[in-house]
Amino acid sequence: MSLLRLEPRGQASRVMVYLTPVIAVALTLVSGFLLFWAMGFDPVKALHAFFIAPLMSVRGLGELAVKATPLVLCAVGLAIGFRANVWNIGAEGQLTLGAITGGGLALAFYGDGGWWLLPLMIVAGMAGGALWAAIPAFLRTRFNASEILTSLMLTYVALLLLNYMTHGPYRDPEGFAFPESRLFEADAVMPILIQGTRVHLGSLFALLAVAGGWVLIARTFIGFQIKVIGLTPAAAGYAGFNEKKIIWLTLLLSGALAGLAGLGEVAGPIGQITPTVSPGYGFTAIIVAFLGRLHPVGILLAGFLMALSFIGGEAAQIGLGLPKAITGVFQGMLLFFLLATDVLIRYRVRFGAQKKAAGKVMA
Repeated sequence: MSLLRLEPRGQASRVMVYLTPVIAVALTLVSGFLLFWAMGFDPVKALHAFFIAPLMSVRGLGELAVKATPLVLCAVGLAIGFRANVWNIGAEGQLTLGAITGGGLALAFYGDGGWWLLPLMIVAGMAGGALWAAIPAFLRTRFNASEILTSLMLTYVALLLLNYMTHGPYRDPEGFAFPESRLFEADAVMPILIQGTRVHLGSLFALLAVAGGWVLIARTFIGFQIKVIGLTPAAAGYAGFNEKKIIWLTLLLSGALAGLAGLGEVAGPIGQITPTVSPGYGFTAIIVAFLGRLHPVGILLAGFLMALSFIGGEAAQIGLGLPKAITGVFQGMLLFFLLATDVLIRYRVRFGAQKKAAGKVMA
């Protein structure tokens, strides 16, 4: 008989549901303090370099918005699907396809662009991401294949395709055989919103995605269907809600937003197509979605926090000589503590053997 067990709570505290992300962040900071101390670094200086120093300048705040943009775009789409129990884990691949398809137009019309090119690239990037997400949607609705596995595996196909394109058809003919495309022309680049920074039009799209996601979930009948299917599939079936339709809708939507994020990277801060478009934004967006409690506004705040981990990690590497893996360690700790606190708001820890009702059956 186990001496340690988890006992379901009658009802999870609504306050704790929204407080646990704050607790998870606090525990991550405490663990980071101890980690830096164990590694021989001054923990106060390390945490300052990681979380405070990047926010002390306008340029740093601009970089924060640039990093948060793809995270928020991907996470909003993923969260809508997660609410319906549609587990798209392949946003990284959909982001990559958006970069390939949207960025490909910039190369196809190189030297012949105009005002119309960037809008066309945006549409192509969203279409590329949506079409890549349509593959797991088809496999799920037609063959009941797990979208977790299919979307994840397609990510690696997309990364290999990007590698092929940058070494082959997209390679700059004047680039001395380096695996990268031409630099995009002015008509194919996202306009800068704040001078002196790299904040571009994609950041505005991220804010629109947050607002649109909130309206969809809170103010539309489709959003109601998504919530009902996610919470009580049986009740959704009795109500006549079409689960396959919701699977298609959520996967295509999340794929389109991820594709937009990918296009925003190659037409924004990168300015060309390279073998590495994303440092893992599509995967990190999963953490962002759950840290934001699958709510668009929460996702916006969580996106800035995770963006800070990317920027702070780079600053700490340069300023203090911390290893490159420190960013992934912090993100992993945050996810671990978030999952742990989620368990504890739904279950209480009990020690000792479980008592059984005793009694004798009278003959």
